[in-house]
Order: sequence, then C-alpha cells, then structure tokens
Amino acid sequence: MSPHAPPLRGSLSPEGADPARGGPSPGSPQKAGRWAAALAVLEHGLLQRDVAARALLLSALAGEHLLLIGPPGTAKSELARRLQRLLPGSRYFERLLTRFSVPEELFGPLSLKALEADRYERLTHGYLPAAEVAFLDEVFKANSAILNTLLGLLHERLFDNGSQRLPSPLITLVGATNEPPQDDSLLAFHDRFLLRVPVQPVDDAHFDALLDADACDAPATSLTLAELQAVRTAAARVTLGEEARALLHTAREHAAQTGQTVSDRRWRQLVALLQVQAASRDAAAVDAWDLWLLPFVLAHEPAQVPGWTELFMHRVAEAGPLPMDGLERAVLAFEQQLDIERRAPADAQDDSAGKLALAKAIAGPEAGQNELVRLTSERAQRRYSPVHIEARTRQCDDLLDQLGQLQGMVQATADQVLGAASTHDWLPPSWLRQIEAVHHGRLQRLHALRAALQAHRDGFAALPVDRQLPPTQPAPVAWTAN
Repeated sequence: MSPHAPPLRGSLSPEGADPARGGPSPGSPQKAGRWAAALAVLEHGLLQRDVAARALLLSALAGEHLLLIGPPGTAKSELARRLQRLLPGSRYFERLLTRFSVPEELFGPLSLKALEADRYERLTHGYLPAAEVAFLDEVFKANSAILNTLLGLLHERLFDNGSQRLPSPLITLVGATNEPPQDDSLLAFHDRFLLRVPVQPVDDAHFDALLDADACDAPATSLTLAELQAVRTAAARVTLGEEARALLHTAREHAAQTGQTVSDRRWRQLVALLQVQAASRDAAAVDAWDLWLLPFVLAHEPAQVPGWTELFMHRVAEAGPLPMDGLERAVLAFEQQLDIERRAPADAQDDSAGKLALAKAIAGPEAGQNELVRLTSERAQRRYSPVHIEARTRQCDDLLDQLGQLQGMVQATADQVLGAASTHDWLPPSWLRQIEAVHHGRLQRLHALRAALQAHRDGFAALPVDRQLPPTQPAPVAWTAN
C-alpha cells in the first residue's frame, strides 16, 4: 500500500459495512468472492480485459495509481468509470489532456473572493483535488505546470492551495496513454504509476464475440470504504513468504541482466502491493503466485512485459519448454527400424520373392486386394529369430517405462501447478488458460509418443518368426539424444 494513500473516509456510502446487513465488519478483510463480484462488474461485456480489471481493482485496494497503455477505443476510460460505479457516492473526475490544457481545468478556477483578500486559492470542489477516483486521458501531453502539481498530488495526496497544503481523498488515479513517454522530463511522473498495463484491441480469435457482445446491464455490486480499509489494515500483518522472496531475488537478477532499472522505492511499493493482494484473499503470507503482477510493476514499457511474463511462467507456473526432442527421435528411430525389418526381403536361397512377383503378375491391377498376393507377400518377408524379436520388444519396453515415468512426473507437476493456479483469486483467467494449455499439451504429447511406441513394439512382436534361425542378438536401435 502506498505510504501516502489517504485514510479512507469521506463521501463514499457506508452501506454494506454493517454486519447486521450481511456486509463485512470494518475490522476484517472481505472474502475472495466479494472481489470476484467486483471484477465481474469491471469486466462485464469487455473482452480480453481480465488483466486490466484485476490491476485496476488492486490499485484501488492498495491506494496506488494505474497507467493503461494502448490505442483509443480499448475501454480504458470505461474501466475507470466502472471503478467509480463500484464505489457508490465517490467523487469522480475525468479529463482529456492536451498541450493546451491549463491548470484551471484540473485543479479548479481561482477564487475571486480569495483574490479580493489577497489570497491565491482555487475552488477545488468538483475538480481533481477533491476526487476519489480520477481518469486522465493522454496524461503525458500536459504541460509542466500541470505535471509538477500532479507529482505531489499523486505521491503525497496533498494539494497546495495558496498558503495551505490540503489533503486529497484520492483513492486511485487511472492514466491513459497511447504509448509510454519518451521525454526524460516525464520519467518522474511516469514512475508515479505503480501499475502499468498494456491494452490492445480484441484479437482475431475473439472478433466474433466482439460483434455479438451483449449490451445487457452489468451485475450489481458495490464496495465500501470500510472494505478497502480493512484490506489495507490486514496487509500490514502479511509476511513475505520464502518462495516469493526467492522469486523477487530472481526478478532483481533478471532486471540487472536485461539492463532494466528498478528503483528501491518501486521494489518496496511492489512488496506492499503484494501484501494487499495476499490480505484480500485472507492469506498470512505472500506466495509465489501473487507475483503474477511482476510484469505490470517492473516493466518500464510494454515491450518489456513479455520477458517478465516469461519469468513468471517458467519459475512459478512451470510452463517453460519441456525438452522432449530426444524422446521423439527415439520413437522415430524405432519406427524406421520396424519399417526396415518389415520390408527386408527373405534370404537369397528362398524363392519367395520370385513367387511374389509371379502372384502379382497373375493378379494384375487387383494385386493389392488379392488373397494369393497377400499370402505370398507374407512368405516373401524375412523371418527373425525369437531372440531378435525379444531384444527389439525389450528395448521398446525400456523406453516405454521411461516415458511412463516421465508422464507420471509431468502429470504430478500439472496437478500441483493447476491446483494452485485455479484457486488463486487474482490470477487472470487468460493466464490460467495459457498455463493449462501448456501442461495439457505436454501430457498429450507424451501420451501420443507412448501410443506410437507401443504400436512399434507390437509391430516388432508381430514380425515373422523362424525358430530354426541362430539366436543372434541384433544391434540395439540407436538414436541421437541431443
């Protein structure tokens, strides 16, 4: 939680805070189902906005600010308005900034009465200093006079009004931009947004759903000041789990290796945000799954988000590449060896090959369906000793055992990972589907390999047998492991 987040008080409706009415008591955090209902309101009718909705709600819980980065028409302002509607009675402020915007548009006009008394004061009612939820579009296009005032307002929740420094009730400010700032003079303001989430237009896979989107009303629910304050109070008691701590050390190494600078303040703010998230799900400690937020706190620009996402997916979701190329080459080697042994002609002393040619000539165009050709073809195949066949099937069995053990390990990992992922209250559903696809894909790939190898083993077992042949061991089927 931001050290400068204001105590939650003021104009928000207290409805729902009375235990007699079924709401939470002010001293206890709300249950996870409550946040699920709030997320349903934020996401209703919006496609592929599960990450942005979760980041927005967590920013409100933690008293932090959120930057949405993406082109126009991607529901950035709509998300901010929905957050305000989740907080009935909250004062909302929205403005599109341009290089021509003046401070009066954001902070209020000058008070004429105060000027008559030689005081330089603004009338802030209805403007940003008095708002609890705010949305600023094209936030980096404002001039320095506005940005300098915003710096203190966002970080300290204080507004200098004439000779007075007044507290602001601001819970969260949502900024929107088409792209992150390139001007170094804007970096300090950019850093005031703890969460920075890229949003893109709906992709091709969801285009039909976009066309068929239902415009029905969103489900009704609301949050209260007491609920938000209860989570912040509980967050102070949340510890940093060892697994989460180790992952943060890994994240610091990743930042250093990729040349990304993360300030000490941002690391501390990240931990506070993770504590709020853990408290909201009634956890006593931050765990590794809470760190799905890493890409949206530590990435300085959208191009860096995939690298941080991959770090989480590999280290926590165990969804990194599983090397199975060697196993696929082994199964292919058995397939090729079986094909060679099936096609091998009989010994030169045997006249079966000549008989087969004669049978095909007699059968003519229908040779492939002729019973005489089939029988003669079987007799024309090379025969193998029982020792040869046993050696081939035993080698297949050894590899089948290895595949079975690996499949068991992969299944156990999938059960553990998906069990934890599916019960985490904040992990975006789109991430869960991606994680499920990786683990299920691995299992399907291994199942297909085992089925193919079993078929090859059955093929070796069905090779023609000649028990009179010398019991010669064949050379093992070889393949390249790397």
